[in-house]
Amino acid sequence: MLTRQMQFLLDIVVLSVAFFLAYLIRFDFTFQELWFFPALTQFPYVVLIQFAVLIFTGIYAFVWKYVGLSEVTGFIRAAVISAIPILFLRFALSDKFITWKVPIGVILIDTLIAFGGVLSVRVFRRLMYERYEKKARLGGATDLKPAQRVLLIGAGRAGVTAAREIEGRGNVRLEVIGFIDDDTGKQGSRINGIKVLGTTDSLPKIIRRYDIDQVIITIAQATRHEMQRILDICETLPVKLRIIPGYYEIIEGKVEVNRIRDLQVEDLLGREPVQLDDVQMKQLLANKIVMVTGAGGSIGSELVRQAARFGLKELLLVERSEYALFNIDREMRETFPNLTIKPLTSDVCDRPRMDAIFIEHRPQVVLHAAAHKHVPMMEMNPTEAIKNNVLGTHLVGELAGQHNVEAFVLISTDKAVRPSSIMGASKRVAEIVIQSLDKQFANTRYVAVRFGNVIGSAGSVIPIFREQIMKGGPVTVTHKDMVRYFMTIPEAAQLVLQAGAMGEGGEIFILDMGEPVKILELAEDTITLSGLKPYEDIDIVFTGIRPGEKLFEELQTTEEVVSKTRHPKIFIGKINAYPTEHVQEALVKLTQWSNENGKAVELKTFLSELLPESHFETPQAINITVQTESKGTKELIASGSHT
Repeated sequence: MLTRQMQFLLDIVVLSVAFFLAYLIRFDFTFQELWFFPALTQFPYVVLIQFAVLIFTGIYAFVWKYVGLSEVTGFIRAAVISAIPILFLRFALSDKFITWKVPIGVILIDTLIAFGGVLSVRVFRRLMYERYEKKARLGGATDLKPAQRVLLIGAGRAGVTAAREIEGRGNVRLEVIGFIDDDTGKQGSRINGIKVLGTTDSLPKIIRRYDIDQVIITIAQATRHEMQRILDICETLPVKLRIIPGYYEIIEGKVEVNRIRDLQVEDLLGREPVQLDDVQMKQLLANKIVMVTGAGGSIGSELVRQAARFGLKELLLVERSEYALFNIDREMRETFPNLTIKPLTSDVCDRPRMDAIFIEHRPQVVLHAAAHKHVPMMEMNPTEAIKNNVLGTHLVGELAGQHNVEAFVLISTDKAVRPSSIMGASKRVAEIVIQSLDKQFANTRYVAVRFGNVIGSAGSVIPIFREQIMKGGPVTVTHKDMVRYFMTIPEAAQLVLQAGAMGEGGEIFILDMGEPVKILELAEDTITLSGLKPYEDIDIVFTGIRPGEKLFEELQTTEEVVSKTRHPKIFIGKINAYPTEHVQEALVKLTQWSNENGKAVELKTFLSELLPESHFETPQAINITVQTESKGTKELIASGSHT
């Protein structure tokens, strides 16, 4: 391996040879004393200038093993800079110093050969490293299995980056055989020396012809249908389907071979990366004291992680579960050691404790994620759903207004639309409460953000399927036609923050959840990706719809008007707000019934009257008249389109 000093010496030799070679080319390879002795005079200062420019422009900071197109610009810049002083001397010196004046032709030829030569040395070293050193290292390990033959699906920037990383690693037993890409213009071409062998339709033939062991998906933005189609093709073949996850890591060249993993059912959902408006986000969060309630939960903890990236002054973690609070506090201190973090144990329904937190810590932004979310469980515990989801939201929201918090963001749910469950009804009432508080407190902006299921959250369906598969099955699905929206936890948290940043107050934001997914197909894909066959190795059993569940969740009713925002994945539901006095009356009754045992029937009946759009079964209704006022929420600047 060459040392830095040896590299210096080698470059000086290349520069010296290039100088005299330029003279030979200039004079048609005829040796004449006419040019030889002046060349000896010029040679030292020309090489010295060129070598100094190599150092000055940072060429020696390049790692030769990774020299590529991006580094070539550095050599071109160095060549141009070095030619300038030599040309200057050529025209500035008088004829008394004729022997110091390098001919223009020699300068141009020398510059081209000299810097092309030092670049070529580095390219040659890289080629030698990749071809011989890697082979020697693998060849010496006789006890290792042969390298796995790999196809990369996607010959774009992400795929090329992945191929370069795989081939540049001597300790990875993977051999890239070729690319697969559906772009007809790329067929038969070579990219970085790797041939594009065909399209995804020809995968079976190519896999058999080249004896492929693994197919690795490197498409940066694969849609759900693309991923599903690739899975369906590979399912019948004796090949392992894998993926390199992480759009931004691939595109920015940060992909690592050890990130290659088996395809997971989450990958099939095809969610696109979220583009955030950093200016708006910093206006909301930068140098602010931010409180997150339910900070140890699935959504709350991700809100904490995402918010912390925007230069907070202080982060308040409010959580009633000591264990969950301990985990998120420890994680954040390790990830953001310079951020002031305050772990605060509290129930959001505890007025004295929450009031004390607001007085002592003075939060400026509140992200309210604390909630009971499990639909069937809340059907069995309706008063607790009301206490936590409605009264807890009102308490924290009211304190936020009283203490002049700048922004309050409620995490809502698609189950609040035409609710058929206590949980959904409680979140719809929480939205109504937020709209009412926005009219009461002028200094605080109150917004709600409504979205569907998140992948991997506590109690969500995919982890349950995996647990059932590990136990040998069966996998349980409530109904063959059950459909749900899904998004990733980071995507949901990022869009919640973006909506909170753009809200002016009183809006109920609706996130674009993409296409709905059939739960049965999700179960079948989870089994398939576990290396098993649905209905053969693992059975699927239908258990029936549970109390409060719907076959299909909605993000808005047909009566609601949805308007666009500047963000293509965020919309505003223009939903009628309730008069403040009626909201107050409702809160009084809900408080009374939630504190009395055996009042579940009355509670559910009252919710049915309070929310005319609800459609859960109730006993004979109590005659309660609830009026609404036609007040649309504020509409933000409309640009972008519904996708």
